Amino acid sequence: MTLEEIDTSRPHPARMYDYYLGGKDYYPIDEQAAERVISLVPEVKKGARINRQFMHRAVRLLAEQGIRQFLDIGTGIPTEPNLHQVAQRVDPSARVMYVDNDPIVLRHAEALLRSTPEGLTRYVQADVRDPGKITSAAQEFFDFERPIALSMVALLHFVSDEHDPYGLVNTLLAPLPAGSCVVLSHVTGDFDPEGWANAVQIYRESGVPAQVRSRDEFARFFNGLELIEPGVQVATDWHPDSNEQSDGDSRVSLYAGVARK
Repeated sequence: MTLEEIDTSRPHPARMYDYYLGGKDYYPIDEQAAERVISLVPEVKKGARINRQFMHRAVRLLAEQGIRQFLDIGTGIPTEPNLHQVAQRVDPSARVMYVDNDPIVLRHAEALLRSTPEGLTRYVQADVRDPGKITSAAQEFFDFERPIALSMVALLHFVSDEHDPYGLVNTLLAPLPAGSCVVLSHVTGDFDPEGWANAVQIYRESGVPAQVRSRDEFARFFNGLELIEPGVQVATDWHPDSNEQSDGDSRVSLYAGVARK
């Protein structure tokens, strides 16, 4: 992976997210856009951390319930602990396939492929809007006779309605066996409509089709599935962990949920 293959002329959501998390894998253009978003919705940095904590809790819960296969779409720049590390702490034999469309993630893929000897990880360069490519790769990697957890954490707010995000989720879930699960989180404008409308505009000016959604709109992603308790919640209220750092106000603009097929 060379620098020339990475577009540094416009901000990218994965690199902006890395900036929110306090990482180092971003460029000045990403920092500038991220700081503009932070000026409008200061909670965004807290929200990024809370989103990671939700992913850790959800993966750990599903692994403890016996799921050993995880398909993570919209992986982003590696930030430890990564999903496979959480799952393999519960069962070292867990398999994880990471999917992202950003070349900079591919550059860091080695960090995503450090599996336990008993388990296995794989990285696939693909876009969520090409579910056929993702499903084909998954069928070569996973045992489709056993449940698979489909993780799309902080991804669907970058899929606009014109690309039918509900249809994409259904298409990805369709070939998965009964007992499979979906793990989702999504930014909302419910608590700060004006701030998030302006933040979305910054992303769109950068060529990113961002779109916040209401609680009801987010809940639609789980239609036809069995929600795992406590259902759709603000992320801090989904199986809160007393060992995690407290962020005070639990009303972060991020909904989360996990459901079983």
